[in-house]
Amino acid sequence: MDWKAYREALDALSFSPDFRERTEAVLRRRAQEQEKERSSVKFIKKPVVAAAVAALLVVSASAVALRLSASQVAERTGRTALAAAFEDNNAVAVNETVQTGDYAVTLMGLTSGANLDELNADLDVDHTYAVVALERLDGAPMGQVASGADYTVTPLVSGYDPWAVNNWTLGCSVDVLEADGTWYFLLDAGQLGAFADHTVYLAFYEGAAPPSAGKFTVAGDGSIAFAQDYPEEHALFVLPLDESLADPAAAQALVEPFLPGEDTAGETPIQESAPASDSPVLTIVPADA
Repeated sequence: MDWKAYREALDALSFSPDFRERTEAVLRRRAQEQEKERSSVKFIKKPVVAAAVAALLVVSASAVALRLSASQVAERTGRTALAAAFEDNNAVAVNETVQTGDYAVTLMGLTSGANLDELNADLDVDHTYAVVALERLDGAPMGQVASGADYTVTPLVSGYDPWAVNNWTLGCSVDVLEADGTWYFLLDAGQLGAFADHTVYLAFYEGAAPPSAGKFTVAGDGSIAFAQDYPEEHALFVLPLDESLADPAAAQALVEPFLPGEDTAGETPIQESAPASDSPVLTIVPADA
């Protein structure tokens, strides 16, 4: 079957306003039922027919796909409390998808708080957790073409150079899970809420190297974008953090070791450059209002 032609035909169809929400609810309920039926957490790929059905649902008009929920991702990585947190009212469902090359990158949702991850040593410290899904547009299993270690998921903060504030400097961690041909990335970022009075981004790109000037540009106002000529798969999201979490003093203490020397103390570490435009990345599912 020509998947591209099939998706284009589906795109021409009109959907009811709540089609995506209703379909996702049905698929998620069925996935939860199947989860209960499993006797172990061993990941077994679905038969070809089931994979084909899932591939049909990856369409640009609705971005409906049979994938785990953020809560299920947390549970499968051994985080029971975090799984429950992704189900409560404080969690934020984003479900924003970016098409880049042959892939679809989806920021599924996030939640913040202390005592949410029994695997953390600093349970009393607020952490922000976000789940990102990576799928091929043609429905092929990700495991056939890549490894989860081939990609980076990192927060960036407006007003700071990406190479100064990122996973490496903030001590973040990312767990990678494969289920039914989709890669899931669970980001654990301690004290990220301290930057909530800035625009906080979540960057996804191919490769396991830290952010660099070759990947990103920083405008005069501190906003961050991928470089226009960056050739690899990539996506950039804005994290909807609660501004009440902002703690400028804590944020300054976190980044202090990575800021310019004393002769530039007090200056915002912004690299003057023109913002990127005409990006090859296309948002195919807008974030919920």
